[in-house]
Amino acid sequence: DQLSVATDGPADDLLALDAALVRLEAEEPDVAAVVKLRYFAGLTAQEAAAALGVSKRTADRHWAYAKAWLFDALGGADAAGG
Repeated sequence: DQLSVATDGPADDLLALDAALVRLEAEEPDVAAVVKLRYFAGLTAQEAAAALGVSKRTADRHWAYAKAWLFDALGGADAAGG
């Protein structure tokens, strides 16, 4: 019988993402709301925009900003493996 041992990698990544989202929400709650709807709820940009009562263009801007903000918050190139 073999015992499978979990690694700390993915759990640490999720904890870092959660902490970054908490910081983003404190600074830009509307932007964080788009991330939660798109990433966690699986909504499209149009669906997220409708849920938040904003235009698709605004949702797209929030999404682009959030991706850049989170990339930076999670270590930028270090988080990308290089």
